[in-house]
Amino acid sequence: MKVTILAIGKCKSGSPEAQIIAEYVKRSGWNVVVKEKDNSNQDDEAKFLQGSIPAGAKIIVLDERGVNISSPDLAAKVEQWMLDGCSELCFLIGGADGHLQSTRDKADLILSFGKLTLPHMLMRAVLSEQIYRIQTIINHHPYHRV
Repeated sequence: MKVTILAIGKCKSGSPEAQIIAEYVKRSGWNVVVKEKDNSNQDDEAKFLQGSIPAGAKIIVLDERGVNISSPDLAAKVEQWMLDGCSELCFLIGGADGHLQSTRDKADLILSFGKLTLPHMLMRAVLSEQIYRIQTIINHHPYHRV
């Protein structure tokens, strides 16, 4: 599985968040790529996000208005997509003002990590861990304990 994380805001090299992201990307057996764009206005951010989505990828938009599901349920959804022939996921993390409706409209899944507001760099670290967790759940690895 190839996973692309498209994110607004640049993560500083060597920062604690960058180290966490790198660790979970390394652990994952999947090809995880992070693409970033500096913060700007919402229209420019949407152009970057929408224009960078790989063809054929399932699009998961991270948005506070999305569904809040468990890690096993997310893994089951990803596994079903894989069984249906999907080989690529694309996660979109918007800027401080969130996503435009046109971006949300492209989503195969609008996902919320809860009602808490998290810094964007920390959200990337949490997402990286969840990508690894999804992969371990699908592979029946004991990392995720119920």
